[in-house]
Amino acid sequence: MALNLVVMGPPGAGKGTQADRVTVNRRLPKVSTGEILRAAIKAGTPLGLAAKAMMDAGSLVDDAIVVGIVRERLAEPDAVRGVLLDGFPRTVAQAQALDAVLAERDNGPLVVINIEVPDDEIVHRLLHRRVCQDCGSNAEPNDEGDVCHKCGGSLVQRADDVEDVVRARLRVYAEQTRPLIDFYRSRPTFRSVNGAQRPDRVLAALEAAITSALEGTS
Repeated sequence: MALNLVVMGPPGAGKGTQADRVTVNRRLPKVSTGEILRAAIKAGTPLGLAAKAMMDAGSLVDDAIVVGIVRERLAEPDAVRGVLLDGFPRTVAQAQALDAVLAERDNGPLVVINIEVPDDEIVHRLLHRRVCQDCGSNAEPNDEGDVCHKCGGSLVQRADDVEDVVRARLRVYAEQTRPLIDFYRSRPTFRSVNGAQRPDRVLAALEAAITSALEGTS
């Protein structure tokens, strides 16, 4: 059975790290709306040109264009076994459009996992987070003089990783995402996992939630 997966969670919940691990474990392509939008613009596709015109005018790319680009990406051969969607959907309108796209493909259910982490834990994590100046990797301060373990670059604190800004971002996330979570919550393929654990335990919980959701559709 194909697996179409959306992983949600507030900034600092670790969803990016966990999503990367799940794509490896499940052998799924990770479809980032930002990446496929840039690829469509670079390739000069009709949708890419329309998106570029809106961006050049200082406007947000509208849902119809984003959904169209997602539809094109999901039609590619490597998406037959399913995908992990990164950064999409962000609104109920996009979620409804995604349902229509997946109904057209008819290759498996949509599983939605929400990683839950208390705000105070998120604040603690982000205040201690460091970013590599060279490769952009996230990290925590270490015993090697704040040196990136991936490339050896210097680790610095992001300018927006301060408490007031982090809490403001969390409020915006909650306001924007609550309707989307409410949209999915009643589905048998929706699961929530506790993200306030060690990363390996979060991954185990994610994998168990995915398996449980898929079993509920068979």
